[in-house]
Amino acid sequence: MLSKCTLLLMLYLSSTFSLEVEANTLKNEKDGQRYKIAVCDWMIMKRQKIGSFELVNELKGDGVEMDMGGLGKRDSFDNKLRQPSFQKLFREKSKEYNVSVSSVAMSGFYGQSFVARPNYKDLVKDCLNTMKVMDVKVAFLPLGVQCDLNKYPEIRQELVYRLKIVGDMALKEGRIIGVETSLDAKGEVALLKDINSKGIKIYYKFQNSLEAGRNLCDELRILGKDNICQIHCTDTDGTLLADNKRLDMNKVKRTLDDMGWSGWLVVERSRDANNVHDVKANYGGNISYLKSIFQKKDRI
Repeated sequence: MLSKCTLLLMLYLSSTFSLEVEANTLKNEKDGQRYKIAVCDWMIMKRQKIGSFELVNELKGDGVEMDMGGLGKRDSFDNKLRQPSFQKLFREKSKEYNVSVSSVAMSGFYGQSFVARPNYKDLVKDCLNTMKVMDVKVAFLPLGVQCDLNKYPEIRQELVYRLKIVGDMALKEGRIIGVETSLDAKGEVALLKDINSKGIKIYYKFQNSLEAGRNLCDELRILGKDNICQIHCTDTDGTLLADNKRLDMNKVKRTLDDMGWSGWLVVERSRDANNVHDVKANYGGNISYLKSIFQKKDRI
């Protein structure tokens, strides 16, 4: 049984966290845009590289999703941001080029199992420390191929247990961990209910719904604005977003507007299959297209 003091502390942290998230949303709107556009640093070949800020500025993006660095079979992320000299340099370049860090990604878990890592709390703590250094509210945690609950339902209990722990770790720091899953929206709502931590939300990815043949806008409505912390606003590689016939971006914007959602839309893929290595053409084109849809009429 929890003591009365512990319960009061948890209620205080929860209410304070909700106010911080609301204040962050209001700040986005006061900055002049309901939606801001970012791009993943590992997809533009600038994983934890200082040149990411200059490149994103050149691509006309508002921000960059910064990766924690490679993981593979290492015990920890290959993370430069533990070093004070890099911390100072990254903050200076972010300010110089007016490019924010939208989120910090643990993309190593695309290929590694979150439930198999004995030091998962240390890995998440490293991410939370990096978020603090760069003043970032959202972390991206893909559950990846080895934690696909549709394929491996037997891991659910352990996964929920671990996500509850790291969610509460994030909550104490006033931050959110956004998880990407293979579940449909109803399944994700049920998962969040099982986890029962305000520090865990869904990091939604258009590609997953589209490839599964689900109705993207219906999925967004089922999840609701309070369960979605950030969005990977792209499809699989093949065509640029402007040429994508199965993704009605104007309808997506109307849906998000109606829901009252606001925040970061992050470009991950949607590269031209005939020109996948042209970073400026692919990501510059996608950023330009998203801004033409999401920012054209949103000036306050």
